[in-house]
Amino acid sequence: MTNILLRLFIKDHANATAPAVRARIGKFAGIIGILCNLLLAIGKITVGVFFGIISITADGLNNLSDMASSVIAFIGFRLSQQPADRDHPYGHGRFEHLSALGVAVLILLMGGELVKASVGKILSPVPSVPTLLVFLVLTISILIKLWMLFFFKALYRRTASGVLLAAAQDSRNDVLATTAVLAGCILKRAFDLNIDGYIGLAVAIFVLFSGFCMIKETSSPLLGTRADNALTEGITALILAHERILGIHDLLIHDYGAGQCYATVHAEISASEDTIACHALIDSIEEKALSELNVRLVIHYDPVIENDAEHDRMRAVIDRLLFGIAPELSIHDFRIAHSEEGSTLFFDVSIPYSMQVEEERIKAALDSALAEGGHHYATVIRFDAY
Repeated sequence: MTNILLRLFIKDHANATAPAVRARIGKFAGIIGILCNLLLAIGKITVGVFFGIISITADGLNNLSDMASSVIAFIGFRLSQQPADRDHPYGHGRFEHLSALGVAVLILLMGGELVKASVGKILSPVPSVPTLLVFLVLTISILIKLWMLFFFKALYRRTASGVLLAAAQDSRNDVLATTAVLAGCILKRAFDLNIDGYIGLAVAIFVLFSGFCMIKETSSPLLGTRADNALTEGITALILAHERILGIHDLLIHDYGAGQCYATVHAEISASEDTIACHALIDSIEEKALSELNVRLVIHYDPVIENDAEHDRMRAVIDRLLFGIAPELSIHDFRIAHSEEGSTLFFDVSIPYSMQVEEERIKAALDSALAEGGHHYATVIRFDAY
């Protein structure tokens, strides 16, 4: 059914990774969420209030918050498509992350209200008898939410949108919550066991937990997270496919939302190569990264000295000494500078984040090992965490 809806309402739906198509899919998902959740909220709140069943009312209010979430998601996708301007040169793609964060905050607020109402029902229970209408509304709600779960999950697989993943997870939570409410109604009807307030409280706690998880997931892209492995590997493969590129390092990727991905990297090329030809090669790789990976790539050209005895010997010495200190360490941007004051080794050390506190110890150990080995060089080291 998802494919049918996409064919009917989304132009060029097969190209879901294109920013414009992705935004249309997101806005369409928002409209579906608004309509379905509004219908469910009206049905549950009406039945819950009429029959005095707090757990159903709580579940209906949860659907109402879901509808508000869908509105925010719709607005977020719409705003994220605004072009870059003077104040926002990297575009507005992160509006999508902000909208997801807004959804999470709304869920927390609604969860707090549900806790308050449920505790009141536990302290002052009100007799209620579920009818066939109650069971019908809850069963239909579960079926609709199951369909929404698969619908949003299918759209997420096409777009990799965090908002749609959050919507799918929220639909899953609603299925579980409404099933719990239905179970409570069955117990009340069959055994006259009144646990309505307790189920309402359980639903509220579930909603709060879901909100906290969503905040954690949606705030990470705003703070900045490690790039996706597939994208990192794709950029690396694209650059190293050219035989004149001897190696790369310091690959940094910055995500500003869908269609706004920027990256910088250092590419090592033999110092004997023609600089004009190297510049042309770098330009062509940058253009290919944009056309094939939708990444705005900037490459820094690092000339590498080859077939120099002193350079190769000291590079091998540093490699060996660093490996002895910690196998995880590696070097790049190695060069030697001579002056009247003496000779200095300049290089960068790639170091795991967990070892950053040991940078001074590593430099001291390396300098000591050089001196003990009779290598009279000063060192200037820059540490790059990875």
